[in-house]
Amino acid sequence: MFYFSIPLGKLVRRVSRLRGGGSALPGLVVEKIDPGFMRRTLSTLPHGVAVVSGTNGKTTTTKMVVELLESQGLKVFTNRTGSNFTRGVAAALLGEVDWRGRLDADVAILELDEAHAVHFVHQVPPRYSLLLNVLRDQLDRFGEIDKTAQLLQHIAAKTTGTVVLNREDPRVARIAETLNGPDVLYFGLDDSLLSTFPNDDEMRAAPGSPVPPAPAKPHADVVLRRVGAADADFEYDGVTATTPMLLRGVYNIFNAAAALTLARAIAVRDGQVADNDGLLKALAQVAPAFGRGESLVVDGLPLDLVLVKNPSGFRLGLKSFPAAGYATMIAINDNYADGRDMSWLWDVEFDTLRDGGVDQLTGSRAYDMALRLQYDDVVIGGVNTEIPAALATFISGARDKPKRIFCTYTAMLAIRRELAKITTVEVVS
Repeated sequence: MFYFSIPLGKLVRRVSRLRGGGSALPGLVVEKIDPGFMRRTLSTLPHGVAVVSGTNGKTTTTKMVVELLESQGLKVFTNRTGSNFTRGVAAALLGEVDWRGRLDADVAILELDEAHAVHFVHQVPPRYSLLLNVLRDQLDRFGEIDKTAQLLQHIAAKTTGTVVLNREDPRVARIAETLNGPDVLYFGLDDSLLSTFPNDDEMRAAPGSPVPPAPAKPHADVVLRRVGAADADFEYDGVTATTPMLLRGVYNIFNAAAALTLARAIAVRDGQVADNDGLLKALAQVAPAFGRGESLVVDGLPLDLVLVKNPSGFRLGLKSFPAAGYATMIAINDNYADGRDMSWLWDVEFDTLRDGGVDQLTGSRAYDMALRLQYDDVVIGGVNTEIPAALATFISGARDKPKRIFCTYTAMLAIRRELAKITTVEVVS
C-alpha cells in the first residue's frame, strides 16, 4: 500500500492547497492508509529526530534550533505548517519527500503538542528531546498540571540520545530522576532573573506564604545571564558571550538558551565541539515566529502581535512589552486550539494597562475579558466580538500611535488574515 500512499498524499495536499483547506489534511490521509510513513521516512536521517515540547515557547524555540543548525551546514526538516500534531508532521513530510519517499535532510526538528508527542515517540523514538516547561494551560484537555508533566516524562523516556531539560522548572527538572539511558543536559537562568520566571507553584502561592528551600541545582550547559533591550548574555563552557538579539520578550530570550543547548548537542560531529561563534551569530539573526512578538507595519508604524494562552505567558507578555506609548487591543477566543476554559484570565494582573487603558477588546470571550479588566480598573475603549470589525476600528482609531495586540491562538490567526489585506504578513503554509 505504501507505494501508493505518497502519490495519493501529495495529490490530496495539492488539491487541499488549491481549495484553501487545512494544512494537516494530507497528513491525516497518509496516516490512515500508511501508518508506517513517518517512521520509515524519518529513520533514514543521519542525525535523527529531535522533539521540542512543553507548554510555552515551542514554535519560537523550534524556529531557533532550525536556524542555528542550518548555520552549521546541516540540512534540517521541520514542521513549518504550524500544526504540531502528528498529522501536521506527516503533512509537512509529504511536502518535502520525493515521489519515492526519500527526504533530503540531515536532521528533523519537530515541534509537537505534549499529548501528540506521546503518540509520535511511540512511532518514531527521537534521538533528542527538548522539554521547555510545565504550566497550567488548556486544563480542559490535560486536566491537572502533573498530567502534563507525565506526558513530557514519557517523551524523555522514549528518547534514545540526549534529553534537554529546563533546570528552573521543578516538574521538568525532576524528569531526570526517572531516566535510565539518555544523557541529560540542562539550560538555566542567572539567579537575578529567577523572579521573572516564577514556576506554577510560585505563581499560585498565597502572598507571604513560606517558600520551601530549593534543591541544589545541576550544572546547566547554557545559562542566560542577562537580558538587555537589544542584546543578551549567555554563559557556556565557562565563558560569557554577549550577542545582539532581534527577538523581543524575556521569555523568547530564555528559550534561546534552550535552543542553544539543543543545537550544541546536535552540532557535535566526530568528537569536535560545536561552532559556538557561528551559533551565536545565527541566533542574533533569528526573527520572532509568527504571532510570537512579531512586528508588522501598519500606517508606517509598528503593530506587534503577542500570543497569550495561559497566566504565565500573559504576565510575561505584559512585562516584556510595556504599554506606555502604545495603543492596545486584546483578542480572546475560546476555540479548541485556545482551550475552552478562560478562567485563567483571573490569574493575570492587568494593572500595567491602567494608565493607557485598552482601546479594543474582541474575540468570542471579549466580554469575559472586559469584566476582568474592570476589576483592575482598566478603562476600555470598545468591545466587539467580531474580530475583523474590531481590528478595523482599532487601526483607524490609533493611526498616529504604534499598536500592540495580545491574542489567543485562533484570534491571532484571524487577525493575521485581516492584516494580510493591508500589509506584508509572513505566509505560513
